[in-house]
Amino acid sequence: MDYHFGKKYRLLKTDDFSSVFALRCQKSRAWIQVFQARNALGFPRLGLIVAKKVARRANRRNYMKRVLREWFRLHRHQLPPVDIIIRIRQPFQHKDYAGVVRTLQQLLVATDGCKTTSQ
Repeated sequence: MDYHFGKKYRLLKTDDFSSVFALRCQKSRAWIQVFQARNALGFPRLGLIVAKKVARRANRRNYMKRVLREWFRLHRHQLPPVDIIIRIRQPFQHKDYAGVVRTLQQLLVATDGCKTTSQ
């Protein structure tokens, strides 16, 4: 399997983020909030939001983003073709790694995602 995390797997532009936010399909847990929207590309894409309000120091924000990116890189072949935005709600550290990964697993892989039609 191919495990690289190239540019095509990232949400980079403001329009990409805006289209996911417009659908308002979200799920939340203690550490993270996940927004999802189906895409027609045939593969999942990831966008991350870690505000300075959550962690003032850049190295802490970068650690949280690194953990999420690595999980996505290893599990993207299990995900449906969706655009995913993960917003950190509370800071987490190395000791919380197992809980964060378990939460991601519950929110993204164990569920079938959000429907784009009204429910």
